[in-house]
This record gives sequence, C-alpha cells and structure tokens, in this order.
Amino acid sequence: MDIKLIQLQSHGDERGSLVSLEEEKNIPFSIKRVYYVFNTKDKVRRGFHAHKKLKQLAIVVKGSCRFLLDDGNEKIEVLLDNPAQGLYIESFVWREMFDFSEDCVLMVLADSIYDETDYVRDYEEFTKMVKHDS
Repeated sequence: MDIKLIQLQSHGDERGSLVSLEEEKNIPFSIKRVYYVFNTKDKVRRGFHAHKKLKQLAIVVKGSCRFLLDDGNEKIEVLLDNPAQGLYIESFVWREMFDFSEDCVLMVLADSIYDETDYVRDYEEFTKMVKHDS
C-alpha cells in the first residue's frame, strides 16, 4: 500500500505559525467538506469504515493520533503528530483512528459532501469488495 504523507508548507516567525490549505495546490482534490474530531475519550477507537469513492486528507491540527490503514492486502499504522503534514487516504482503504492524545484535534478534508451510501462499515464486506475488484 502506498501511504502518502503530504508536507504542507508552514510559515512562521516569532508571532507563531500558519499553514494554508488550497484545493488543487497542496490539497490534491477539490474540497467539498471539512470536519474535525476533538475531545475523544481515552482508549476510544474511531473510524471502522472505508469509502467507495471518497478521498480524504487527515491533518492533526493539535496533538496526535494513530491511523490503522488497510487496503485488504496490507495493514499499515501511521502516527500523525505534525500539523504541517496531511495523511492522504484514497477510496477503498479501511481506516481506524486510535491513541488520541488528550489535546488532539483531527481535521479531515473530503472531496465530496456526506453520502451514507459511500460508506462500507462492515469489514467482511469491505474485504469481499476489495478482492472482487482486484
């Protein structure tokens, strides 16, 4: 599985730092939706799904968390702890997020608006769909 971590240019001086996100420039798609996860309780895992079409870029704006990514053939764990780096997640990649730091704010940019029919929430169904497409 090809994991893409996108380096986002950080600008800063003695006043602080700034990262600009621009679709089709440093974000590899048109941004249709933005959401963020915060105040996640200790030992909670989130995600447990894949998308049929949706592509996303996950950025830890503050703190850290881990992702487990699974394409049906390989599982890779990725630590996100840098607000100037985004994890690009293609369609048909199962994802689980866990090990959230107490101060974690995880922001996700998506290339489509919310569509429940795009979700695959059953892992067995996901593996069957991936094997069928290969």
